[in-house]
Amino acid sequence: MSKYIFVTGGVVSGLGKGITAASMAMLIKSRGYTVDIIKFDPYFNVDSLYLSPYQHGEVFVTDDGGEGDLVLGHYERFLDQNLSENSNITSGKIYSAVIQRERDGAYNGESVQVVPHITDEIKRALFKLNREDTDVVVCEIGGVVGDIENHPYLEAIRQCRGELGKGNALYVHVSYVPIIEMSGEHKTKPTQNSVKELQNIGIQPDIIVCRSDSELDDEGRKKLSMFCNVDRDCIIVSTTTDNLYQVPVRLENQNISSIALKKLKLEERELHIDAWRDMCARAEKAEKLKNKVNIALVGKYVEKATAYQSITDALKTAGLIKNKAVNISLVSCADVESDVNVLNGFDGILIAPGFGERGFEGKVIAAKYARENDVPCLMIGMGAQAGLVEFARNVCQMSGASSQEFDEDTPYPVVRHIEPKMLKKGAFPTMITAGTTLSKIYGETTMRERHRHKFDFNPQYESMFLKNGLVFAAHSPTGVPEAFELPTKKFYIGTVFNPEYKSRLLTTHPIFAEFIKVASSKKA
Repeated sequence: MSKYIFVTGGVVSGLGKGITAASMAMLIKSRGYTVDIIKFDPYFNVDSLYLSPYQHGEVFVTDDGGEGDLVLGHYERFLDQNLSENSNITSGKIYSAVIQRERDGAYNGESVQVVPHITDEIKRALFKLNREDTDVVVCEIGGVVGDIENHPYLEAIRQCRGELGKGNALYVHVSYVPIIEMSGEHKTKPTQNSVKELQNIGIQPDIIVCRSDSELDDEGRKKLSMFCNVDRDCIIVSTTTDNLYQVPVRLENQNISSIALKKLKLEERELHIDAWRDMCARAEKAEKLKNKVNIALVGKYVEKATAYQSITDALKTAGLIKNKAVNISLVSCADVESDVNVLNGFDGILIAPGFGERGFEGKVIAAKYARENDVPCLMIGMGAQAGLVEFARNVCQMSGASSQEFDEDTPYPVVRHIEPKMLKKGAFPTMITAGTTLSKIYGETTMRERHRHKFDFNPQYESMFLKNGLVFAAHSPTGVPEAFELPTKKFYIGTVFNPEYKSRLLTTHPIFAEFIKVASSKKA
């Protein structure tokens, strides 16, 4: 039977509760245990399909086509393992399932209520991860204690301790400890009140992770231990950092995984995080370098950097492999459309994925700039569609070429609807064309890449593109083009699939590794 670690939040949202959960999962796994992870999101969207990146950052896609917010990506990168749609459950999914059960007559005429029916459905989703081959499941509850939306989840995990038995459930509370600027004094009262609210529900936290801008003094730890009924060594401090990947190291310096294993009655095995520590050290060293690789990330959600979290992580990790720091500038499509010279001076250009017509022409202009000036360029999703449209218009002389997403009547639909019309999402096989740059990058003839798009490259025009020098370097098993390149350029590759979803922190995706290698070739 799996043991469970429940992570809740207090005082304010946005503290890094997901990073704490991912860190604990990684640390437990690094001690030789098998780990799975799940997040319950209180919002009523069924999934992230229609969520704007301005709301919760990027939409992350798993191999099986599950969609979640950016935390799901952090989970995969920290754990270095593929997750599934079962790792991100929303209130929309929970309530939809309960309503469907009621419509199917499964409740035998009972009045359907939050307790026990909603809470039972929450536990049903949670216990899907309770498998013989999984030692520990880490569960993050979205929102903070006191939110109306997350109360059913807190009630459900309260019930779990009784159902799972003593030593099989651990409660970790991540709470904000503010500092009064005038006195420089930490204030523990907000966390005390948050814990009291948890206790009123019936949950006694075993560990408190204090988020603060500076180290908590002994007096603060003593207060929290006394008033929250938590052991002194279980008051863990997580100070603000620019490098999220330092968080597990800092937590482990306070023995958090040892404490968790002891409370879960699991043996303390040897910790193996040397590679992680090395990655953090190289990142710290690289940041001090004056000569950085400057990449322009061209997109339309640039006001929210987390809208491209997987991409920025993949770029930075690719730089660390070369012992270089990657400096990423978020460049608005609208700014490119107004003045393409905003792209001057960059070592490489990445044209980002997205949906909708806004910003598309700016991506087209960015692709043209990169092609004409031989700037290393990686285009993903809609970015690649823009690159193909640009080449069709300006090299193949296909006047009016466009995507059917924006122009159903275009004379040259070089980007067309997927047939049947659908959103293609999840991992699918991709056949790599022999002799291409992409084949050298992968070193394989077949790969599985994750997709999230409604429109494909149109195979009808493949011979025309080839005649003009553009090579389709990958195809689906049915022959639909999925990636292109210009062999005459340093690096000019577009993929309709999303390689960033498969990138990890210790071993980045090979496309990103090659992109940064080429972009940094002139750097000392």
